[in-house]
Amino acid sequence: MTDKKKISLPAKLINGGIAGLVGVTCVFPIDLTKTRLQNEQGKGVYTGMRDCLVKTVRSEGFFGMYRGAAVNLTLVTPEKAIKLAANDLFRQLLTQDGKELTLVREMLAGCGAGTCQVVVTSPMEMLKIQLQDAGRLAAHQQKVLRQDGPAAPTSHPPPGQPHASGSTAASQRPSATAIARDLLRTQGLAGLYKGLGATLLRDVPFSVIYFPLFANINKLGQKQHKEKASFLHSFMSGCVAGSVAAVAVTPLDVLKTRIQTLKKGLGEDTYNGIIDCARKVWIHEGPSAFMKGAGCRALVIAPLFGIAQGVYFIGIGEYILGLFQ
Repeated sequence: MTDKKKISLPAKLINGGIAGLVGVTCVFPIDLTKTRLQNEQGKGVYTGMRDCLVKTVRSEGFFGMYRGAAVNLTLVTPEKAIKLAANDLFRQLLTQDGKELTLVREMLAGCGAGTCQVVVTSPMEMLKIQLQDAGRLAAHQQKVLRQDGPAAPTSHPPPGQPHASGSTAASQRPSATAIARDLLRTQGLAGLYKGLGATLLRDVPFSVIYFPLFANINKLGQKQHKEKASFLHSFMSGCVAGSVAAVAVTPLDVLKTRIQTLKKGLGEDTYNGIIDCARKVWIHEGPSAFMKGAGCRALVIAPLFGIAQGVYFIGIGEYILGLFQ
């Protein structure tokens, strides 16, 4: 029996953390745009990605594009580290006698990685979305008030859900700490995990698609079985696999974003779960609404996972640990 190569978990955690920090810093403005476009209902404030970025800079300044980035930068390290390390661990556990994994086993490893990461992903996304959507909400309220006056209809959230409407919602831009504190006080820990089911529904299929696809594309750049692919090939493999998986699960990401957004604009729908959200989006906005932000999502995930896999295969974590030995 061939001995399995042991995984250096600390090194994988360092690699995932570094990759997450670099990747998020590069693509966060596009991620903010994706969130705002996905939350628009009917004829919204923005006509597309470029329009959203331009209006965001005009109304909120350059750093308005990085609203919510602190939350992401804080939690993306454990999130990326857990996902990448868990996939490696599950792949090792599913390997038999040193043989290559079958596609089914690769998908199972990805499923396990996606399930593990939501422990961090769900509260991270919950807080990030509130901060990212604040600018869109303010612009939406101002637009509706200009058109219909102060008597415009308001949406009513489910009982117990924090909500502000009208000019109050438009002017309030609380910090992540304030949002987390309010949720913990009113709903307990469950408040931070609102939309957990939708997050699982998005992240598990994403990982099931991404990891096997990346592994098989990356193999094309390996001259020998045990040899690592080049940095460029690993980077491009991560970009291609990430963009394909991102677009494939965009409808689920739209549902997750809508469900996790606590504050709604004047006249916007509120949702009581995944099925209710899917039904209302289909009836009121049509099937095309499920692909809102697909282009932005691909532009975010492609470089994010390209950088992650590039750093991962270079082995920066192993190098850092080696300095202390």
